[in-house]
Amino acid sequence: MTGEGQIHVKPIFTLLVTIVSISSASAQLLPGGFVYLRDIDPTIIQDIRYATSNNFTGHPLSGYGAGECVVKREVGLRLKAIQQELASQSLSLKMFDCYRPVRASLDMVAWAQNGREPAAERRYNPKIPKTELFRLGYIASRSQHSTGAALDLTLVDLKADNSAKYDSAKAYGDCTAPVEARPPEGSVDMGTGYDCTDAKGHTAAPMITADQRAWRKRLVAAMARQGFVNYSKEWWHFSLPGAGGAAYDFPIQPRRN
Repeated sequence: MTGEGQIHVKPIFTLLVTIVSISSASAQLLPGGFVYLRDIDPTIIQDIRYATSNNFTGHPLSGYGAGECVVKREVGLRLKAIQQELASQSLSLKMFDCYRPVRASLDMVAWAQNGREPAAERRYNPKIPKTELFRLGYIASRSQHSTGAALDLTLVDLKADNSAKYDSAKAYGDCTAPVEARPPEGSVDMGTGYDCTDAKGHTAAPMITADQRAWRKRLVAAMARQGFVNYSKEWWHFSLPGAGGAAYDFPIQPRRN
């Protein structure tokens, strides 16, 4: 290639690279200081259940275009610190839900009012009619999740066999059943499954085993060391005071590498 050719080709190549870089950045631009948790700490396990049909509504919720944990940056950095502490114990965090678009909460409201309660849904609320879940404080039409400062999560024992997968065709026990009868979640046994709207799912529930109680306390303590506060009716739900603010409704899109 001649010297003249290099003078013309290099600027064009640089321009194309710049355009591609800007397009990729714009495609995953998040508002209000939000980040993809995977960009902060890719070692934290994610199982974003509302992006799938494996949740109490039986369908992916509106606004969950990808199974990605999106949080406020401060929340993500604190989760990273917790993960680093847990790694020395062969444990990991596992995220079930992070930022939740407002439209997803409205989807939950519509689900509660649709007049249907098939067996697959009753697994999550075996004793309480779903029309009562809002009044009793198990589901909120205005959720802290929509601020990016609330999380649903659990612990994973990295030394255990976590290979069992959820099978939608299988008849599982309800969320209060022994762990071997519940749908597999690839995590430690906290005494109930995730999103279990039952007194047994309350963090300080007395009707769980000593080992289950110890796991719950371990999770609460690890989160508390980074300022997170647990919701007493849900062992899996935590929020970071002061990190929230306005509720958002932007959809969760696939993360670009």
